[in-house]
Amino acid sequence: MRVFSIVCVVGLLSTTALAAPAPMTQDSGAPVGDNENSKTAGPEGPVLLEDFHLIEKLARFDRERIPERVVHARGTGAQGMFVASEDFSRYTKASLFGQAGKETPVFVRFSTVMGFRGAPEAARDPRGFAVKFYTDQGNWDLVGINEPVFFIRDAIKFPDFVHANKPSAITDIQDPNLAFDFFSRTPEATNMLTYLYSPIGMPASYREMDGFGVHAFRLVNAQGQQIFAKFHWKSVQGIHGLTLEQQQTADPNYATRDLYDNIRAGHFPKWDLYVQVLTAEQVAQLPYDGFDDTKTWENVPETKVGTMTLNKVPDNYFQYTEQSAFAPGVMVPGIEPSPDKMLQGRLFAYADTQRYRVGTNYQELPVNRPLVKVANNNQDGSMSSTPQVGEVNYEPSTAKREGAVTPQPSFKLSEYPVSGAAQQNAIAKTDDFGQAGEHWRSLGKDGQAYLIKVMASDLSQVTDHGIKLRQVSYFYKADRGYGTQLAQATHLDVTEVAALAAKEMSH
Repeated sequence: MRVFSIVCVVGLLSTTALAAPAPMTQDSGAPVGDNENSKTAGPEGPVLLEDFHLIEKLARFDRERIPERVVHARGTGAQGMFVASEDFSRYTKASLFGQAGKETPVFVRFSTVMGFRGAPEAARDPRGFAVKFYTDQGNWDLVGINEPVFFIRDAIKFPDFVHANKPSAITDIQDPNLAFDFFSRTPEATNMLTYLYSPIGMPASYREMDGFGVHAFRLVNAQGQQIFAKFHWKSVQGIHGLTLEQQQTADPNYATRDLYDNIRAGHFPKWDLYVQVLTAEQVAQLPYDGFDDTKTWENVPETKVGTMTLNKVPDNYFQYTEQSAFAPGVMVPGIEPSPDKMLQGRLFAYADTQRYRVGTNYQELPVNRPLVKVANNNQDGSMSSTPQVGEVNYEPSTAKREGAVTPQPSFKLSEYPVSGAAQQNAIAKTDDFGQAGEHWRSLGKDGQAYLIKVMASDLSQVTDHGIKLRQVSYFYKADRGYGTQLAQATHLDVTEVAALAAKEMSH
């Protein structure tokens, strides 16, 4: 069979007309005469420094890797189209929602969070779900995950959260002892951990998971009226998860392979975009903090606003997926931040990491470049490819010369009242366990059994009794049955767990 295959390939090559190879050049465009032999002083060398092609080739090779993302390093990208399903302009002046049928190109990057660039995809980890909309008002990055909540509610804790879940600073191996040490001192993570270890916490594929913007965002319409919104991508393919056994035996590239194979076969995955909206007054009346990203907006109806279809595998992984750069602060008129403390920190951190990782002018790269003309006074810096035109590189100016730019007052950011003393305090309505308990009870017996099994597989690796005890006491406070089953599965004394839960409740 192997000989037959080789013969067939040779025959195919001999009968198929192939395009002539392009003439080889240096980066400058100059022709390359010899790409196999360095220029030397005589037949024995040494090699001459004046062989610029050699120097350029080695120097470029040395720099083929850009710094990998601190989080979400392992990712997969795809291109597609978003089509609005209704006119949503009553809530936002964002043009992509302006009329039914309007099409907006998108680039989507799915990812795991903690793994390195080549790490296995079958990790018990949230999945990044980042969408870049190339709208006719500029780009909008909706940067979310596959769960509706997050582990922490304040960005000041994000580096600590990542350090605890990344490989040990000593062994370079991920260690549940470190992760649960952090989580056992972070009760607000209880809800997200319940999602993470639920049957859908380990997606069967990128196609079969939902996506969430997680945070609340401020929507502003053309009349200046404001409302808050949360975004939810619903998979048309349905939601499916892997069992613990399937996870342990999965192809390290299972999710990328599945996505690309389906797109290439014409089975284009789709997601419907839904939006929840609440007025500021309605947010204030919630029994929990409506801007707390560890909470969902319960019993708030969703409105479908469009459908996204992914229909193209990028031509080059590095040029698109690796260099794609997302930042929650990249918004369009009609979409603005809410007071969510985690979102407020991400507004700075994400764009800052892209400037470090990719370069000052990362938004000039094809995958990040908006479809509209960019006109401002930002200039120079590394990798600048859009030259400044004219000498008026400042504003305001009375000059009517080439290069002059002026703001557009109709797109001023919204106004809203603020009050209170500057402070460093936690939010008033924490309620770290209520929604986690509700989610646990919604899973049913099979879902609960799955959660206990997979969480116990990680939590049982924790050697510090106090850490394990405190962590399980949080789940006990979310639901007595939840904590009891987990205590039994991790060989803890349920009485001791209950006592600690009661003690913490009284504080």
